[in-house]
Amino acid sequence: MIGLLSSMRRASHVLIVPLVVGACLLLSAPSASAQDPIFKLDPASRNVVDLVIDSAVASNLPTHSILSRALEGIAKKAPSRLILDAVRRRLVSLRTARNRLGNVSDSELEAAASVLEAGAKPEELDRFRSRQPGRTSSLEAFTVWADFLARGIPKDEAFSAINKLWQDGADDATFHSLWNNVQTDILQGLSPGLALQNRIRETPQRATTSAGKPPEGP
Repeated sequence: MIGLLSSMRRASHVLIVPLVVGACLLLSAPSASAQDPIFKLDPASRNVVDLVIDSAVASNLPTHSILSRALEGIAKKAPSRLILDAVRRRLVSLRTARNRLGNVSDSELEAAASVLEAGAKPEELDRFRSRQPGRTSSLEAFTVWADFLARGIPKDEAFSAINKLWQDGADDATFHSLWNNVQTDILQGLSPGLALQNRIRETPQRATTSAGKPPEGP
C-alpha cells in the first residue's frame, strides 16, 4: 500500500510540473509581447499597421520596410498620425514600383520605393524595367539614386546620371564608386549638384556601336 501511494505521488508530480510550467509560460507571454516596440502604438494604430501589412501580403509585396517605417516612427516618438502616413505611403510606393518594374526581387522593390519617396517620378522607373544580358539587379543603382536625392542633388540630374550609367551597362562597382566619390566631394564642401556633374564626367563609359548599343562581343 505504501509503495502504491508513493507511486501515485510521483505520478501526480510528473503531471503537475508540466502544467505549472505551461501556465507560467502562458502568463508571461503577454508580458513578452508588450516588450515589442510596436506595442507602444495605441491599439487603433496597431490595427492600421496590421491591415497595411495584410494588404501588402495579399498583393505579394514585401513587408519589411512597412514595419520598419512604423518602428522608425516609434523610435523617434513621432505622433501616430505621422507614423500611419509613412506606413501607408510605403505601401503605395511599393505598389507603384511593382507596376513600373514588374517581377523584380523584394530588395529591388524596396529600393525603388525609397527612390519614389525621395522624389523620383514613377515613369522614370520604366527605364529600368528592361535588363541587358548578364544584368540581374538594379538594387545598387536604386540605392545610389535614392541617396543622391536625399543629399540634395537635383532630381533631374540624379535621374539623368543614374539612367545614363544604367543604359550604358554600368556594373554595381561603377555605381558604388560614383556614390563614394560624390559623397567625398560633398563632405569636402562641394555642392551636391556640382559634385555629381564633375564625377559623372570621370566615370568610364562602355564603348557603343554605331547603333548606340553596347557591342555584343570583344
